[in-house]
Amino acid sequence: MTPPKSLKNIKKSKSFVWFLLFTYNKYMNKQEIKKVLILRLSALGDTIHTLPAAYAIKKTYPDCEIGWVVEDKAQLFIKDNPLIDHCYVIPKKQWKKRGILSLENIKEFKNIIEQINKENYDVVLDTQQLFKSASLLPFLNIKRKITLTGGREGSRFFSNEIYPEYHKLFDPEYHVVKRNLEFAQHIGADTSEVKIILKEAACEIKTKIDELLSNTDLNKKTVVISPATTWENKHWAEMHWKDTIKWLKDKANIIFTGMEADKALIERILEDTDCNSYINLAGKTNLEELAEVFRRAHIVISPDSGSAHIAWAVSKPVIITLFSATAERRSAPFGENCYVLAPQLECRPCLKKKCRLKNKQDKNKCCSLVTAEDLIQLLQKLL
Repeated sequence: MTPPKSLKNIKKSKSFVWFLLFTYNKYMNKQEIKKVLILRLSALGDTIHTLPAAYAIKKTYPDCEIGWVVEDKAQLFIKDNPLIDHCYVIPKKQWKKRGILSLENIKEFKNIIEQINKENYDVVLDTQQLFKSASLLPFLNIKRKITLTGGREGSRFFSNEIYPEYHKLFDPEYHVVKRNLEFAQHIGADTSEVKIILKEAACEIKTKIDELLSNTDLNKKTVVISPATTWENKHWAEMHWKDTIKWLKDKANIIFTGMEADKALIERILEDTDCNSYINLAGKTNLEELAEVFRRAHIVISPDSGSAHIAWAVSKPVIITLFSATAERRSAPFGENCYVLAPQLECRPCLKKKCRLKNKQDKNKCCSLVTAEDLIQLLQKLL
């Protein structure tokens, strides 16, 4: 059955619009890029995943100034980063306490917008692709407002340059870093090298970590275990941690990291392992100090968590990430020093915080299918 002529005309007109957009963008990408603003407000892991795009831009345009709009919780590795010339922090936590429409919040928002507009950016990249980032665009005096198709919450309607995405926004087979690099690619940046640069730790942080790790055996390699994360079904089975520690205890320095609330989990993991020589840093470091701990490690083992992303960002240790409910091809640390252990199950990656399987025996099955033996075989090659 042949489609009606009107439908054919619509298809032709759409193709023509994309052709015009492609030609315009190709022309614009030849223009000199002097100042770029990145919108990536949260979260910490997603912010780290966007840093390779900043590196690609800086590498291609060494004199280019990069600004970044970020929320207070995720500013840690953006503020004072050598790649970032201007950091604009949105104090979301404080604004929520006051009430979103409070006069003080409006004044602070206006001040942030004025600071941005003073810099006369050539391009703004909405890498977040949500309403909260896109809603800033109407206030910004920037000619080129770039995003990809596939954004959520109507975010694409706030941009004036919309590039067709290579893969869907939440494609479990396509890494989020590669998607972020598409933004850099669309303004002519060389994205062939995936690299992150972080600011160097302050002297007081280095001194504190020196003291915390003073009892490590310099003749052994150091393995950092960060066993906790915020999702129950991203945790690795405790029995597998126990068996791993029994094997590892005499072969390496073992350091545990986490928050104060993770101490109970670490204590349970250590029960009946006869492991008496370890350092437990849970609750003793902030995130900047944690990054410095990772810089001293040879190997970091973690489920899919912020710790794994921070370890990847510091570029030094070998990282082993244990996946369960989430998508390793989309969000795992990657590179020659990164290893992933993930189970084969039809229901994964489900990307859900709570297991949807109804059978009690199958609940959180993905957390235990990767075994201690799988991890130990890998550690034997690395230690």
